[in-house]
Amino acid sequence: MVLDYIIIAAYLVGILGVGYWGMKRSKSKSDYLVAGRRLGGFMYSGAMSAIVLGGASTVGGIGLGWEYGISGAWLVTCIGLGILVLSAFLAKRIVKLKVTTVTEMLDLRYGGSNGLISGIVMFLYTLMLTVTSTLAYATIFHVLFGISNVWGVVIGGSIVAVYSIMGGMWSITMTDVVQFVIKTVGMFLLLLPIALMTASDEAGGWAGIRERLGDSFFSPWSIGGMTIVTYVIVYTLGLLIGQDIWQRVVTARTPRVAKWGGIASGVYCLLYAFAGALIGMAARVLFPDMPNRDDAFAFMAQEMLPPGVRGIVLAAALSAMMSTASGALIASATVFTSDLMPAMRRVLGMKPKQAKLEDGHVAGDSLVSYRVTIFVLAGITMFISTLVTDVVAALTIAYDILVGGLLVAIVGGLFWKRGTRAGALASMLVGTVTVVVSMFIWGILANEPIYFSLLASLVTYVVVSLCTKPVAPQVLDEWTHRLSLDDRTAVNDVVYTDIER
Repeated sequence: MVLDYIIIAAYLVGILGVGYWGMKRSKSKSDYLVAGRRLGGFMYSGAMSAIVLGGASTVGGIGLGWEYGISGAWLVTCIGLGILVLSAFLAKRIVKLKVTTVTEMLDLRYGGSNGLISGIVMFLYTLMLTVTSTLAYATIFHVLFGISNVWGVVIGGSIVAVYSIMGGMWSITMTDVVQFVIKTVGMFLLLLPIALMTASDEAGGWAGIRERLGDSFFSPWSIGGMTIVTYVIVYTLGLLIGQDIWQRVVTARTPRVAKWGGIASGVYCLLYAFAGALIGMAARVLFPDMPNRDDAFAFMAQEMLPPGVRGIVLAAALSAMMSTASGALIASATVFTSDLMPAMRRVLGMKPKQAKLEDGHVAGDSLVSYRVTIFVLAGITMFISTLVTDVVAALTIAYDILVGGLLVAIVGGLFWKRGTRAGALASMLVGTVTVVVSMFIWGILANEPIYFSLLASLVTYVVVSLCTKPVAPQVLDEWTHRLSLDDRTAVNDVVYTDIER
């Protein structure tokens, strides 16, 4: 175990070093929040894969494989499908709009200010997403070091907070690329083949594995048809509108990079889904009596892997979880600082703050608010993570709130010109209230909350939009002007009209 500790310690120190390097590169708000909007294909694709494949995809995905077999791949498969749909149909539009938050997109499309309702919904989503990855890496620290989940949360959460605070998106991007490489080696080249070979030896070959597990473990539908449909609605559609995902999309240098780099990431996610399910099946053969399915990954790494290899695989798991946690953390801070704070100031009748400029960049001290917000939210996340115990349940809360509250207003704005600001605001409010009330009535993991909230939101959006005046022509003209950008043009080379300035 000493060698494993050395490898993991070296990884954690290295991540902090990369965070410090990112701090040196973050000289403006654009650098800190969207990595200067200048990522190329490999960095963009690797970073996107790192942020979407976190604790729920690794610990949760393997746990579902342990419980349901190959059908346990559906959760991560739906995440991959979401990235593919986003990249093929929406990513170029998002990059061309040159926004930082989803609320900015809503303001641009509908006119006026939509920050309070959308900001609250997106803030709750990103905060709970951070919690899921914090929970996941706490389990790794628990099994590896024998410490309580509380201390695992504190140790991992502190490391994520430090490198996120230092360099913002530049630090997160560089650490994500490193974590993507480590994750690929650990999951595909080490844990997957070793797990399958060990399970095969234990059961007497592949036929023995099938005999021990039963036919249901080899059926793609054993998790249940309604569960699969719900995964598609919650995760595939949720990936289309999440602030953490959009904030990564707008780091692309060009719309073309966002499209093809994202498609490559989506394919990688599909492969990751089946790797996790197969590892979970191997764990079921070797550890059939585990009390908690989310412990499957940690037990496999702890009991089946030799020293050194175990350290790399555990570092890979930590990298998956920390990359998602850091991306969600900065997204949460961005929403709070850029959307919620200005909206609350308007509600209270206070004048908006004006950012200072130095040589065309936001002055360094104006980044202090983002760093302080990340610090505070990291503490809140760690506190919530000590109270919640189920990784998949925490992820379900996050995506139910997001999809039920915002999907209709965002997708409607992108594709239906008759949608109005009143319709969007009403649909966000009705959808959010419906999903929260439904979770109290039917439970967090029930299917009803997402179905009822989406239906209520859609009906409200269409009816209210048709009953109110269309969006002003000058607002739609600016929207159309931005979407006319050529796919190969670097976003930083574009000058928009005075409406943006």
